[in-house]
Amino acid sequence: MVLKRAMAFFLGVLTDELPKQNLNMENFTMLQYFQWYYPADGSLWNKMKTEAVELKAFGIDTLWLPPAHKGMEGKTSAGYDVYDHYDLGEFDQKGSVETKYGTREELLEAVKTAQRAGLQVYMDIVLNHLGGADETENVQVRKVNPKNRLEFTSDTYEIEAYTKFTFPGRAGKYSAFQWDWQCFTGIDFDQAKNESAIFSIQNQFGEGWQDILDEENGNYDYLMLADIDFRNPSVTQELKQWGEWFHQTVNFDGFRLDAIKHMPASFFNDWLDHMRAVTQKELFTVGEYWSPGKLDDMLAYIEATGGRMSLFDACLQGNFSQASKQGSEYDISKIFEDTLVQSRPELAVTLVENHDTQPLQSLEQTVEYWFRPLAYAMILLRGTGYPCIFYPDLYGASYCDEGKDGEKHEITLEAVPQIQTMLGLRKNNLYGQQRNYLDHPNCIGWTLDGEDERPGSGIAVILSNSEEGYKDMEMGEKFAGKVFVDRLGSVEAEVTINTAGWGRFYCSGGAVSAYTAN
Repeated sequence: MVLKRAMAFFLGVLTDELPKQNLNMENFTMLQYFQWYYPADGSLWNKMKTEAVELKAFGIDTLWLPPAHKGMEGKTSAGYDVYDHYDLGEFDQKGSVETKYGTREELLEAVKTAQRAGLQVYMDIVLNHLGGADETENVQVRKVNPKNRLEFTSDTYEIEAYTKFTFPGRAGKYSAFQWDWQCFTGIDFDQAKNESAIFSIQNQFGEGWQDILDEENGNYDYLMLADIDFRNPSVTQELKQWGEWFHQTVNFDGFRLDAIKHMPASFFNDWLDHMRAVTQKELFTVGEYWSPGKLDDMLAYIEATGGRMSLFDACLQGNFSQASKQGSEYDISKIFEDTLVQSRPELAVTLVENHDTQPLQSLEQTVEYWFRPLAYAMILLRGTGYPCIFYPDLYGASYCDEGKDGEKHEITLEAVPQIQTMLGLRKNNLYGQQRNYLDHPNCIGWTLDGEDERPGSGIAVILSNSEEGYKDMEMGEKFAGKVFVDRLGSVEAEVTINTAGWGRFYCSGGAVSAYTAN
């Protein structure tokens, strides 16, 4: 069955005694339940609790939540500037008790409520760095060339760096571990000289960067803040203990792993194996290895991690962005070429946008609004990949921030109304053999012929990035004489399937149509 959610990521890595990935999850859909500019009012966990039943009925199966721990900016932090992994909105640290999204108690109740409603919950895990240290230390470093971190531009010398984390507000509760300069590979600020640069910390575990796959900037181990050194066995042991505590506390169902291209793959092999062993749970995992246009790099990471995790399909998202900006000049018949969903569909989490690609963010790579229904059809109404919906595309969003030009910009993101209908079609119709008609630069389509045990299942999808078009596509002889209607409401004309099982399906210009039997 092409539509079974084949999200297997073990590939023989784990022993027979450990739980295997559930292969019976059909047509699952993930929702990224936040965006970068979600209001810093502590409301998200309570909102999730209120909406859980409705989201499940809407067609959502899993919620990807933002980082739940305290960031260095306290209540205004989106969570990616990690300060204390153990503070889930419980301690008075960094100017607040609650996080941007609420308190620890509200988080735990929201997760329980979501799971009772039939939703699975994936937690965003940020292990690359820490920020907002409590004290400075005198640290031996060497300065490096930011564009080639393998090139040292100084001899070893001493700086004053914020690398001591004592977490006085938590006072040793849950863990007495304190981070110091021996726990980090790099830092970006010398307090004594008030100098910003990239400094390689010279500690007992290494005089250079960690061994990672990504060779951008020579070595892309260092991303930001105090970069964690996974060569230190005390660090890896602490992160295992924290992972156990985090699961015991929240009882989540899976992970979204942040910034994995900046960390050794060997660490996650060990950490994920440990977490799955101690919890005896599948713990579905998707990693952010963000390399648009670099499919080979993503495939190399999958090989290095033995298929332990899925990856977001950054290549497909990049194609969506280009297609939306080039309009009819883009050859849409090639939109799936050199993508993860084409090469490794069982490990591809497909998406249209996320919190990093949205307007004014660090990896801004937007998909124009006119193209979003087409893009969502290509992830929600096909039988490959695990689709993830972005929060503003369901709820809309408005915010103001400074752009790369130094100017303030007012941004309004409108919801994509077709998503609701597509989710219904995904649950009810997306079964059977898929036939692809990717044979025209401006008009493509596909069909799924349904399953006998699912009456009414089967679908024909056609879209155009130019003028209105049509395509002759096969549904199968069992549909002979059946009348098909466009459920997205773009085309009024009905389609009658001929005796050979074929129909001529139409779509409007710059739009998508999805036909099912009337």
